[in-house]
Amino acid sequence: MTESSSAGGGTASPVPSPDLSPSAADPGPAPGTGPGTSPAPAPRPGAEEDSAESVDQDPAKSVDQDPAAVPPSGLWERMKADPQYAPEHLALEAVRRLGPEARAWVERTRAYYPDLSPDGVAEVAIRKFVTRAQLSGAISGAAGLPGAVLDMGVLAWTQARMVLHVAAAYGHDPEHADRATDLLVLQRVHKIAQTARLALGVAAGRERAGAMLGRSETPLRKAMLRLGLKLAQMAGVRAAKRLFAKAVPGAAIILGTWANSSATKDLAARSQELYRQRPAIMPPPPATMPES
Repeated sequence: MTESSSAGGGTASPVPSPDLSPSAADPGPAPGTGPGTSPAPAPRPGAEEDSAESVDQDPAKSVDQDPAAVPPSGLWERMKADPQYAPEHLALEAVRRLGPEARAWVERTRAYYPDLSPDGVAEVAIRKFVTRAQLSGAISGAAGLPGAVLDMGVLAWTQARMVLHVAAAYGHDPEHADRATDLLVLQRVHKIAQTARLALGVAAGRERAGAMLGRSETPLRKAMLRLGLKLAQMAGVRAAKRLFAKAVPGAAIILGTWANSSATKDLAARSQELYRQRPAIMPPPPATMPES
């Protein structure tokens, strides 16, 4: 199917605040996102029964309570062993792990708020992930170089998660291999899709080879420094001095919060522009077998 024309023009529908967690959307409507917006649409019938489910999934709680909030340990090991291709490893893993979550969240949100436009669904996800990016910068900013690298990785992972949710909001399959290519171009790791695809192919091959040959012999500190710079590039924190400044207590927290928020908002705008313009093709959910 093709994307609805309402995604690209007109006034976006008011934006509610459903939770990003896998269990349920926040049943309480929130104000619109701009001047002149009308109250948020009423949730579907029976939503009151679901309200208790969202209590333990409050998005204002610590990001650590969300299993998908940080990159999995296996990904960290691959990126440390192969820092040159860290963005590609992260993009591949994000599509594998986070694509299904993004699809399910958008389907629930549309069912919960049937009158919400694609722009509105995307804005809900963007607001939540920008908040999480800010928290990332404040939490790990004062932990030295390892903490700075951790922050860059969590930020890049959070941004990838946001992009996949935005893609799904506009009707694009977040589990498709092309989303990894989109991530690398949107995050300006590669300028064009062709070079991003080639790099992803190389990273996938090195991933398989690494599993057979074992860990890299690169000294840990050198690998961490290279990894931090690569992840900083992917996350939009382009100046190397920002990465090192994050290792300075106090100043690091302020800089981390501002830099993460700014970079994530810029990426959100680019993502919306890209996916609004593309014809949307989202495969239907798997058909259920009729009961015998």
